[in-house]
Amino acid sequence: MFIWDFVAATVLDQLVDWFYGQIVGFLGNFFALMGNMGVELFELEWVSAIVLFFSRLAWALFTVSVVVCAFECGIEYSTGRGNLQQTALNIIKGFLAVSLFTVVPVRLYALSVSLQGTFSAGLTGYGRSIGEVGQDIITELSEIQTLADVVNSSHFGLGIITSPIMLLFCVILMGYAVLKVFFANLKRGGILLIQIAVGSLYMFSVPRGYLDGFMGWMRQVIGLCLTAFLQSTILVAGLMVFKDHALMGVGLMLSAGEVPRIAGSFGLDTTTKANITSAVYTAQSAVNVTRTIAAAIK
Repeated sequence: MFIWDFVAATVLDQLVDWFYGQIVGFLGNFFALMGNMGVELFELEWVSAIVLFFSRLAWALFTVSVVVCAFECGIEYSTGRGNLQQTALNIIKGFLAVSLFTVVPVRLYALSVSLQGTFSAGLTGYGRSIGEVGQDIITELSEIQTLADVVNSSHFGLGIITSPIMLLFCVILMGYAVLKVFFANLKRGGILLIQIAVGSLYMFSVPRGYLDGFMGWMRQVIGLCLTAFLQSTILVAGLMVFKDHALMGVGLMLSAGEVPRIAGSFGLDTTTKANITSAVYTAQSAVNVTRTIAAAIK
């Protein structure tokens, strides 16, 4: 009878683990689908029109910037301080930036979402068939050699929480962490569109050698893609740990919400406030310089 109880417990544990993994895997796959919605956002006609408009604006700013570079280089060359090699290098950097700023962020974001979905499926075993679970059960039972192995076999780990209030508290925290990541994923595609639009305003500065603002924009794009990958992956990992170590799993899930703050501490800020302020200042500088050149030509 004892052996029968052990066999039944082993089968049930494996089935419960498989069922729990499929649920968490579905959640990870759902977050990946949400990320893909952000990628598919750029396939819509009106979004493509917006991106095309800012691409044309960037090319216009780049053209004006090249003219300004030529004037500045000519003025400096007349005083003996001109550097044609550095000017040409800055123009090449600007050409690469204006050619790729609407393409690379979307491709990088699509890669991060794809990696997140792959990692989530690997962590949870999402998509495993019931036949594979049955094979694992047979393998586990075949490894039992002594009575000590039967006694020391592990069971589903939520039993360490004896207080129903504590369990309810853990479930509330788990729901809070899931909702926080859910709403973050929901708005990420729109944030990327805003960042691409703002990035066009830096194309006046790059050919002139002022790269600080554009480098900050690049760090924000990288931070957005890194957050898209890490937040959902850490949340799925926390959910998988939760069934065996509830408090540890809750802590891991809550840490997923801190990814943007930690990334911002290392310069990978995912917000757009500072970026927009810097871009507006760059646009104002472009307008002022263009007016000065027009007045000089007249």
